[in-house]
Formats: sequence, structure tokens, C-alpha cells
Amino acid sequence: MPQGLQGDGRRVVLFDFDGVLIHGDTFGMFIRARYARQPWRKLLVLLASPWLLLVLPFSRRRVLRALVRIGLLGVGEARYRELAQAFARELVHRPRQFCREGVRALRGHLAAGDRVIVVSGCEDTLVRGVLDGLGVAGVEILASSLRAGYFGARSGWHNIGPHKVALLARNGIGACGVAYSDSGQDLPMLTLAAEAVLVNATPKLCKRVEKALGRSVTRVEWD
Repeated sequence: MPQGLQGDGRRVVLFDFDGVLIHGDTFGMFIRARYARQPWRKLLVLLASPWLLLVLPFSRRRVLRALVRIGLLGVGEARYRELAQAFARELVHRPRQFCREGVRALRGHLAAGDRVIVVSGCEDTLVRGVLDGLGVAGVEILASSLRAGYFGARSGWHNIGPHKVALLARNGIGACGVAYSDSGQDLPMLTLAAEAVLVNATPKLCKRVEKALGRSVTRVEWD
């Protein structure tokens, strides 16, 4: 059976989300909006800044997770879902926020009968809210998730790099026909694809990915 085909003959197609279907870091935009609407959170960051500056040279990820925790302080799971869905509705109406060619390509794969899966490092509720707002139906979503904490929602499963492949495997996906990404971090996911497509990638990134894969990639430029 050709790589990426299921038992029913459908082709599996994977899409990254940020940078492929939407411009920018969606979860980052959401967290920044939280700070903008509630300035007292910025004061907490200021108070924590000595620790943040101390940790930053050693672990940027720990700093980012701390900023997310402060941004979601006091926000339970149900409230988070309400806020994320509302933000997704706002985002859908922003001009030039979406990659038109990316959304068109996704719809084309759906129309062709492919099994389309959006595999994203963005949080699940935001991804679903945005795709629902765009009227995209029939797409499966494998994304990052938050978990409950004593003081509010906090980072949980971060669906990036090899974590994407692990989550795909847990859902029975070990190969795909096509995978779209804009990032070298998605190299583990691109390895699964018969055709790897890099979106708005630099020649340097294309060469690096091709060297790692041992084969050529398709490069596309999407607005």
C-alpha cells in the first residue's frame, strides 16, 4: 500500500496550524491579549522579573511557561474555554490574519476525500474555535492542551517536535501522504510524509530539512 494511504484507500494529510493556516503564534496572541486587557498581570511579571531574568539564559521554555501561568492565573478550565472561544471569534474577523492559500489547500484535500488532520502546537480550544469560525468542517485536530492547577489553567501537553509524532502514533497514524509545515521543528512529522511541503520557508531551511530527510521537499509561498 502506498505511504500515507489508509485501509479504506483515503490519503492522510497533515497540516501544521500557526504559520501554515494562520499568520503568527495564535496562543501567544491570546496570552498577550490577556495581559493587555488586565494590566495587573504585567505587574506580576515585573515582580517576577528577577527570577525570570535569572532563568532565561538557561531555559527560555521555563520563562515562557511562567508567563503563561501568570496570564492564566485565576482562570479555570471552563472560563479558559469561554475566553479562548471568544478570542478565536475575534481572530477570524481580523483582516489578512489567515493564509488564504493554506485554507484553500486544506479545503481542496477535504473535497478530494483525504483524511485531513491539523497537528498543532497551539492549544486545542483555540484551534477548534478558529477552524469553526472559518467554517471548516471534517478536519481532525491533534493539538496542545492545558491542565487544571490550583491557581488556574497551566501548560499541559505541548504538542511540538517529536510530541506531534507521539500523539499521531497514539491515534494510529504512522505515515501520511502529505505534510505541510513552516518550521524545522516539525522535522519528525515531515519524516512521516511521502511528500513534505514547506510553507514560506527560506532556502536555508529547505536545504536543512532536505539534508535531514535525504530527499527533496516541495516549497510553496502562501500569503
